[in-house]
Amino acid sequence: MKIIEVVADKRSVGTISAIAEKHKTEDFLLGLEVEGERQTMRLLVRDIKVQEVLDTLQGVLGAQPYARVLVIPLEVALPVPPEDERLKEKSASAAREKLFEEMEKSVRLDLNYLVLVVLSTIVAAIGLIKNNVAVVIGAMVIAPLLGPNLALGFGTALGDFGLMKKSLKTNIAGIALAIAFSFAIAVFLPFDSLSNEIMSRTFVGLESVALALASGAAAAMSITAGLSSVLVGVMVAVALLPPAVTVGLLLGDGRFDLASGAALLLAVNLVCVNLAAKVVFFVKDVHPRRWWEKEKARRAMRNYIFVWLVTLIILIVIIVARPPLQ
Repeated sequence: MKIIEVVADKRSVGTISAIAEKHKTEDFLLGLEVEGERQTMRLLVRDIKVQEVLDTLQGVLGAQPYARVLVIPLEVALPVPPEDERLKEKSASAAREKLFEEMEKSVRLDLNYLVLVVLSTIVAAIGLIKNNVAVVIGAMVIAPLLGPNLALGFGTALGDFGLMKKSLKTNIAGIALAIAFSFAIAVFLPFDSLSNEIMSRTFVGLESVALALASGAAAAMSITAGLSSVLVGVMVAVALLPPAVTVGLLLGDGRFDLASGAALLLAVNLVCVNLAAKVVFFVKDVHPRRWWEKEKARRAMRNYIFVWLVTLIILIVIIVARPPLQ
């Protein structure tokens, strides 16, 4: 349940009231008058209807530059709704605007992101070199590379090329920095390139594809459902950073044959996360607000899903045809 608070021109009271009635909101209340002939109004809305109410309000209030729409979460609402309604609430997707805010934060290519990549690279490299599973998992949980990949799928669903461009830029910068920094570590710090943790990331099988697809889908679903706690498990299941660090370490050690296997695992994980996220956003009907943008976004989404699917098929052919490492 959410409270949607609207601050708009007094003359909009009738319109907002009609919107509340049309969408069968739980309640509609008038609040205080605001300086400048504005009026506050509150709509009590179930989660499953929040997005459609927000879309309608934005369409109606778009011509009012000083209008404001605020979404306020509720801890408890009494009386408790019937069980069937509670089940619908749990299945509701988070509002598109909230998702966009979270995704936009994850693609900011700033000092914080770069430092996070370097720190997680150091943790992953130490774990791989020392053959310490717990330390490697710690680097997985930091997971600075997962956000930009999910944001890429989300930007595709909205047809937001600005977000897609930022996602690609941040993703490429993060992966390049992780590989370059781990390469430098390998040059200056001798290590055993045949440790179990390193070798386990030089082999790619069809089970790796299935794992990455399932984990990518779980990540996208947890984002849309607002279940951020689920992401911790996903970060561990489909880690992007350890394979990237493994590539850098093996390149720095001159083991190009092994590095190719780690690079293939990294490519599979990247493609699968992006493909699965796009499919989930497509199925969950994440779309822009305006109707003409919806069709454009859905066309783009279908095209991108096709491209990622073809890329995955190529990678699977490489996996099957690739001779076993000696």
